[in-house]
Amino acid sequence: MFCPTVFYPKEEDYPGAIQLCLECQKAASTFKHYSCISELNSKLQDTLEQIEEQLDVALSKICKNFDISHYTKVQQAYRLLGKTQTAMDQLHMHFTQAIHNTVFQVVLGYVELCAGNTDTKFQKLQYKDLCTHITSDSYIPCLADLCKALWEVMLSYYRTMQWHENHDQDEYLSPSVSDGSNVIGTEENSFDRSYVKKKLEHGLSRIWQDVQLKVKTYLLGTDLSNFKYDDFIFVLDVISRLMQVGEEFCGSKSEVLQESIRKQSVNYFKTYHRTRLEELRMFLENETWELCPVKSSFSILQLHEFKFMEQSRSPSVSPSKQPASAISTTVTLFEQYCNGGNPFEIQADSKDDETEDVLASNGYESDEQEKSAYQEYDSDSDVPEELKRDYVDEQTGDAPLKSISRETLRSRKRSDYNLNKVNAPILTNTTLNVIRLVGKYMQMMNILKPIAFDVIHFMSQLFDYYLYAVYTFFGRNDTFESTGLGLSSSRLRTTLNRIQESLIDLEVSADPTGTLTAAEERKEKVPSPHLSHLVVLTSGNSLYGLAERVVATESLVFLAEQFEFLQPHLDAVMPAAKKPFLQQFYSQVRIV
Repeated sequence: MFCPTVFYPKEEDYPGAIQLCLECQKAASTFKHYSCISELNSKLQDTLEQIEEQLDVALSKICKNFDISHYTKVQQAYRLLGKTQTAMDQLHMHFTQAIHNTVFQVVLGYVELCAGNTDTKFQKLQYKDLCTHITSDSYIPCLADLCKALWEVMLSYYRTMQWHENHDQDEYLSPSVSDGSNVIGTEENSFDRSYVKKKLEHGLSRIWQDVQLKVKTYLLGTDLSNFKYDDFIFVLDVISRLMQVGEEFCGSKSEVLQESIRKQSVNYFKTYHRTRLEELRMFLENETWELCPVKSSFSILQLHEFKFMEQSRSPSVSPSKQPASAISTTVTLFEQYCNGGNPFEIQADSKDDETEDVLASNGYESDEQEKSAYQEYDSDSDVPEELKRDYVDEQTGDAPLKSISRETLRSRKRSDYNLNKVNAPILTNTTLNVIRLVGKYMQMMNILKPIAFDVIHFMSQLFDYYLYAVYTFFGRNDTFESTGLGLSSSRLRTTLNRIQESLIDLEVSADPTGTLTAAEERKEKVPSPHLSHLVVLTSGNSLYGLAERVVATESLVFLAEQFEFLQPHLDAVMPAAKKPFLQQFYSQVRIV
């Protein structure tokens, strides 16, 4: 007799090898009363066990790279052995092991690469400890590769389920060696199919839970508070895409991932916001309250920071940066990438190729208008002839008329041009900076809605600080009121008091040295800004800073209008329990 193990590993003909072995066993049982045959039967049983061991190895290979032909042969082989249920139990163990091995090898590769040596000590670490050795520079590429590798495992599971759905009723999967009872065989096959279906469905949530826990460990293994804004946004984007995968995979809301990224986000955002408040104070203290020349058609949606609002895809922009129009909203990621590609591929962001066209050129809407206007100033073709001459016609007898200089004509034309020009928004460079910050905050909130309240709270502080600065610079009159908040309405006074108590660090503001102690740096407050010495409000020649006062006031009004414009977007993501905070904030915005 031929030994089945001689040929099946090369051809991967597992069913053929098992079929041959079973036929040999059946033949041997007929002559089992012969001692030599009895010994052969024992060897055939050993061979069958060896085949089963190799079959288990073959089964494990589909966890990372599913192949239809390969898996079909493996399933036929298990069916011949009558171990369909065992195969399913083993398959789920292999998927669990594949997840563990995959994440460990990916992280280990980056740790060893960054360590720059061949020390084997990292290989002995637990996965949790290994994650703490990831450097800041390698954190993002490692995260991307981690998600790409886990995607391959989940895609293999998805394709495994597809295979069973497509081949559920295939007759060739039934055992070729029958016990002679068709009824028993049919009932057994029906039970096996039911078991496989339930096992696969139950395995979805189990596998996704393993994925979540592994990624959570990686996320919390590094302090992200000092990451650049764009880098942190990319981390949120990747995790958001991973949560989308989880929802499509098994309908999960990914509570484990949401909580872990929420912790990192709040931690990061507190540090980020504190730095931005300090920068805002610096902007305000160096602001000369001059008009920032923007076009009359200026809209905050033209700024890079608000481009995300034009994208219809949810929950986030894909790292693959593919146009939303190219992907149907009804196509899942598993359907889209089933035959190739990976939703976690890193591609260059095209944002740098875009340009903002919001600033006017020397106060004009465009270079063409500016050129046209100045060409008109230099041309006197439309000036009456009698105004060009020093004297009128001598025959009229009129008195000499003094000529009007070219500068006077230019001045008149400039005035006419400015009067006819559509009024542009009145804002300052600092106002534009605050608006850009609001856009960045909203971008982060849009990607990760669980931190919406924290982000909106910090956004409100940007507006509060700007309001407080404008009032203390231009509206306060210490002569009339001892509180330092000057003459104001009761609502405005209440708002200013609230801002002063919750946001302004009066002790630091009063410190003449300007130094901060370690304890004061930990406070979630910021010193009161001081008006730039370049802005003079006490001179009658400048009408006591009337121009600066107007620009400051109008810029605050403009900022309030932008917050009004954004209210529907903020209200849509604000948790229901926190909506009263948003309503209170907007009641104060409308004071302006």
